Amino acid sequence: MTTPRVTAVLVNYNAGAELRRALQSIAVEMGEQPWEAVVVDNASIDGSGAIAGEFAPHARLIANRENVGFARGVNQGLHASSSSRVLIINPDCRLVPGAMAAMMAALEAYPSCAIVGPRILDPDGSVQGSARGDPNMFTGLFGRTTLLRRLLPWLSVSKRNVVSADEAGDGGDSVVVDWLSGACMLARKDALDKVNGFDERYFLYWEDADLCRRLRDVGHHVRYVPGATAIHLVAHSSQRARTVAIKAFHESAYLYYATHVAPRGFKRILARGLLKARCYMRLRSAA
Repeated sequence: MTTPRVTAVLVNYNAGAELRRALQSIAVEMGEQPWEAVVVDNASIDGSGAIAGEFAPHARLIANRENVGFARGVNQGLHASSSSRVLIINPDCRLVPGAMAAMMAALEAYPSCAIVGPRILDPDGSVQGSARGDPNMFTGLFGRTTLLRRLLPWLSVSKRNVVSADEAGDGGDSVVVDWLSGACMLARKDALDKVNGFDERYFLYWEDADLCRRLRDVGHHVRYVPGATAIHLVAHSSQRARTVAIKAFHESAYLYYATHVAPRGFKRILARGLLKARCYMRLRSAA
């Protein structure tokens, strides 16, 4: 049996027809090259996991009896993969033609690079800001989706949180960044194995920032490839469980801060209080 050039790992939770579009975009990108996909279904109730069967023999399904979260789901896919290159991609994300070739070229050009990621766009063509600086105590105020960052994009604290198109360039060159969105990333499997994959304490959100940080701690680096493009329908699955998603975001944020930013002392207490308050406000607005 021919070894796949890449294994795509997709963690599915009620993604519906978006899963089919994601797999189809991978199939188009790979063409005649050998590839495989591992779809890890987290107990979907919409039947979307069965879509993996439409792409057999390339795709196969791992069906969980409960929702084990994104990080654990990806690790299941990693354990089942047979390629040295792994594409981690959300089922509501699809590759634009040429994305795989550009990411693969960037990954192969830099042996110490563990992960590369494309420019990710919203369906309307706006840039999501998927390449970012390490989160710190100001990220909650000047992060990707905050009002302050939109009002004051020129501030250094705003720029460090999201790598802009001007900084990265719009061509095929790649640039070193702190971390990349887990919505779409191409990785060396041996590098992921070195750090035991994703930290399964993260149920949803922030596991990508944690992974990239731990990879950098062991001597690897991460690169943003603006010449590769993917389109991401943000929070397609989490919208169906909005309360759970909001709570998971803030719990994961605290886990990241407590691990990497404020492991002890006043900053940790402050982070806990601010995140609890933010979670409460988001839950009220979502009600």
